[in-house]
Amino acid sequence: MVALESTLIAHGLPWPDNLETALASEAAVRRAGAVPATIAVLDGILRVGLSEAEVEHVARSGRFLKASRRDLGMVVARGLDAATTISATLRIARMHGVSVLATGGLGGVHREAAVTFDVSTDLDELAQADGALVVCSGVKSILDIPATLEVLETRGVPVVGYRTDDFPAFTTLSSGLSLDMRVDAPSEAAALVQAHRRLGLPGAVVLAQPVPETEALGREVMESALAVALTEARSLGIKAKAVTPFLLDRLRQATEGRSLRANRALIVANAELAGAVASVLDGQVGP
Repeated sequence: MVALESTLIAHGLPWPDNLETALASEAAVRRAGAVPATIAVLDGILRVGLSEAEVEHVARSGRFLKASRRDLGMVVARGLDAATTISATLRIARMHGVSVLATGGLGGVHREAAVTFDVSTDLDELAQADGALVVCSGVKSILDIPATLEVLETRGVPVVGYRTDDFPAFTTLSSGLSLDMRVDAPSEAAALVQAHRRLGLPGAVVLAQPVPETEALGREVMESALAVALTEARSLGIKAKAVTPFLLDRLRQATEGRSLRANRALIVANAELAGAVASVLDGQVGP
């Protein structure tokens, strides 16, 4: 099985792109030989796997909370609806025996974190998710990417490039930062995860796949648009959980929809890769 997060459906993408991308991601996992499990909280119940109607409800509602790991107790206790971030999705998935997750871009250390202390819970959860595999396209380009990689290294989370020696930067092919590890096939990725598990090493393995080249944006284009968006966010007092969806929306507008198309493409591509690796892992024998 492959876990899929629901925050990108409820908060990360606009309607109807969110629904189309969610369904395309599930189809990509199936095409790769695995079973998709989109995760969310409905009426206070943790759900691992949603029907198509339920996925559409998450996409259309506009009233789903954005729940990280720390919010799950409150959401369940109050019987609320919530879309799950990477940290919450990974925690729920592992509670139910699902150890492979696909997403777009990881959360991490925000720019100006030395002042704001804004660091995503994703990093803590990755450090605790022993034996899990998380397939992504690096971290979101709105973050402090070098600082995020430093934190992952400090916490012992291996970051592996998929058919690349560079760390991807979400909708751009490369962040300009090199990686120490690389694999070029799902079987190689599965072998690395199995070795990580056999050795009893803590934390997840992050498999970073670049955005499909046909949809990639240039780093200079993204940095220029991001600088304007960050200035606007500060002037409007946008903070905490509202920052990421605000910035992604402004980048979509500034790039005339190109960042949205790239985001959709990488989400689906990561789902297919996760499905391929999960299929190999399921077929392997041994601990």
